[in-house]
Order: sequence, then C-alpha cells, then structure tokens
Amino acid sequence: MDGELKIPQLPDLFVRRAAGQLGDELPSFLSAMDDDPVRGLRMNPFRTGIPVFRDAERKIPWEKNGWEIPLSSRAGATAEHEAGAFYLQEPCAMIPARALDARPGEKILDLCAAPGGKSTQIGADMMGKGLLVCNEPVAKRAAVLSSNLERMGIVNSIAVSAYPEKLASRWPEGFDGVLVDAPCSGEGMFRRHPDTRAEWSAEKAEGCAARQKQILDAAARMVRPGGRLVYSTCTWNPAENEEQVKLFLREHRDFFPEPFFLPGAEAPEGMLACWLHRTRGEGQFTAKLRRRGSGEAVLPSGREAFRISREVLQSWRQSGVRTPEPGALFGQTAVCLPEIPDLTEIRVLRLGLHLGQIRKGIFWPDHAAALAMDRPDMPEMELTDAEALKYLAGETTKGESRGWTLMTWKGLVLGWAKGSCGEMKNHYPKGLRNTRLET
Repeated sequence: MDGELKIPQLPDLFVRRAAGQLGDELPSFLSAMDDDPVRGLRMNPFRTGIPVFRDAERKIPWEKNGWEIPLSSRAGATAEHEAGAFYLQEPCAMIPARALDARPGEKILDLCAAPGGKSTQIGADMMGKGLLVCNEPVAKRAAVLSSNLERMGIVNSIAVSAYPEKLASRWPEGFDGVLVDAPCSGEGMFRRHPDTRAEWSAEKAEGCAARQKQILDAAARMVRPGGRLVYSTCTWNPAENEEQVKLFLREHRDFFPEPFFLPGAEAPEGMLACWLHRTRGEGQFTAKLRRRGSGEAVLPSGREAFRISREVLQSWRQSGVRTPEPGALFGQTAVCLPEIPDLTEIRVLRLGLHLGQIRKGIFWPDHAAALAMDRPDMPEMELTDAEALKYLAGETTKGESRGWTLMTWKGLVLGWAKGSCGEMKNHYPKGLRNTRLET
C-alpha cells in the first residue's frame, strides 16, 4: 500500500547465526520480533509520598521500583517526568544494575554511563551515601547524562567525560564495583528501533568486540580485590557477549564468574542473555564477575583543588536558603560532596549536588538543589495543574510568598521562584522550559 511504513528485514547473516544459537526456538524468537516492544519506567525512591505513575500496568519482577507501561504512553511528556518522579527505561536494561547490587557507602563506577538509566538506578540503590562516578567519553552524551543525574536527584554522583584507559591510569583498584554497559552492535534494539536492522553488519560487530575488550581491560584495573565487575550489552552476538567474557577470564585469571539470581532473571553461571521470546523486554546480555582476594577501594583525594572560601560560605549563610552546607567550589558553583577523587586533567561536568552560585556577593540557589530537597525546610507554594504547566514553560506566577520559594505540584518539587510584590519570578532553567507538557 502506498505510504505504508516499510520495516527493514532482519539481516540474513543475523538470522542464520541466531538459528545456531536458538535451534528449535528460532520460530518463537522471530515471531516475537513482530510483537510490540516492551516499555518500562522506574519510580524514583527519592520522591517519597507520590503515587505510582498512572500508566503503570505490570510490575517488573527484577526491579522493585520498575513498571511496564503501554506503548502508547506519553509518560516522557509529563510534569512528573520533568520533576524526576520516574525514569523511562526498558525493563531488561534494568538487570545489569540489579546484578551489580550497589550498596550505600560504596565507591561505584559506571564506565559507559550515558544517557544515565543505569547510573540513576545505581544511585537510587546507594541512597545518597558513598561515591558514584558516571563516565561518558562522548561530550554531547555526557551532557545528557549530567542532566539526568540532576533530574533524578543523585546527589553523591560525579559526571565525567574521559576514555576508560585514562581513568584506569588514575584510579587503580579504586572501586568496589564497576559497571561496563559497553557500546555494541545493538541487535537487541531490532524490535524497538527497526531502522537499526539496516545499519547492522558483521564488520561493525567485529569492531565493537575489539573496543569492548579494551574497555573491559581498563575496567578490570579499577576493581578492588574482592570487588565486582558487571558487563552488559544490548546485543545477542556471542562474540560481544559470552565469547568476550570467556576471553576476558582467560586473560584476567584473578576474576571469576559469579552467579546472580533475580526474580525472573536467574544466571546460575553468571551470564544471562534476554531473548524476546523468553523475557518480557528487549535484547540484553549481563555478566557478573568477581575479582579474587580482598581489599579496600581507595581513590586519591582531589578535594584540595575544589577548596571553598569563607566568602562563599558567608554568602550562603546570609541567603536564608536552607540547602545542605557547601563543602567545595566547582568553578563558580558551590557544591556538596563528601568525597572528591583526584580529577586532574579529567573533564568534569557535574560534581556532587550543585547548591548555587555567588553573584555579586549574593547566593543564588541551583535547580539541582531544589530537585534534591524532597521534604525541604523552605517556603513552598503548591501549584494547580494549570499553574504547574505554566511554571514549567517559564511563566510568572501570582503569589504572596517573599524571597526564595520552592514551587511544588502534587508533592513534587518543580524548582525555584522568588517572590516579590505579589509575583513569583520564575527561576526554572531556560534550557529545560517546555510548552508541550501535560499533567
């Protein structure tokens, strides 16, 4: 039919290889490829007291905060999404962070972190305690990562942009756990994004496998003895998955596969491939590896490079803005982060919780500080649905509050406004303003 969208066919070489992997299951797999993709979201545990998003249909068994949502859901265009109430994430993509099992107080590295789904999931597990370093070598993708860390209120995180080899030379044995969600040939997205079928090639997969090996070699150097390394891809290619892990183990005898058992996602041999006909979600591979021995994760300190001045602290105290106390200065931004590693010659996009800037001796609170204040000790103004949409679009609101005020809606903090003469001047960041949201 004229005008009908034509879906690219699956590459023949891919189908032949899948037949060897699946045997009699191949027809079921190919049939599942024609089904609708599965969408999901994770509710943010830092946004307490709010209901599960209205489109949530089915609980995701391996993620306590995860829900499936319908394909037609417009969850990403809502005020709740902008306020960090949830993160849109494909269900099987939630498995690697679950396998990593980060704990409060640990030092964790997400080595290939953009756009931030797994980082924000790890951050929720850490409950604001410890240190989470999130790295993305590609600058534009790193900016998206930083924005999502802010939106979801991950206050103990650092967003950096560097190649893994550079980080490994600076931070040997510095982390309790490292996640490598490696760039891959993307076969697991063939159902969700059919256009990727036409971009696939065996040569591309070979190139991915070579780069994955380099990333894993660097990652291994940053895991402390006794720590763990989780490796994941969104492909079914064994050269990038099982064979990649086996090669790694041959060359790194101090690592061994560790079983993990999640509800609905069990890996008794430490490796799990999610196929469309077996698991409700898109393609994903996860392997968990443990380093032999025992030791403490130690990072060289870099706090001295971010020393805060008395003048900044005095301006903060005089402002009346009751954020956590600044402990460091990142450029012109006062930040809060208990532990700062050596970041010399590493591009840093976000350093802990951004509290605010000093402008002409006056403290101006940062948007990140508003989103991190779940139950803030600050004046609040509760908005109606219509007022919330206008605020998120950058419009001024009528109100009698004076000074810095948190604009809230249905229990969610949206951002700052400053009240004067019956009006609330909008301080929602210009780059985030959106006129197409709904409530």
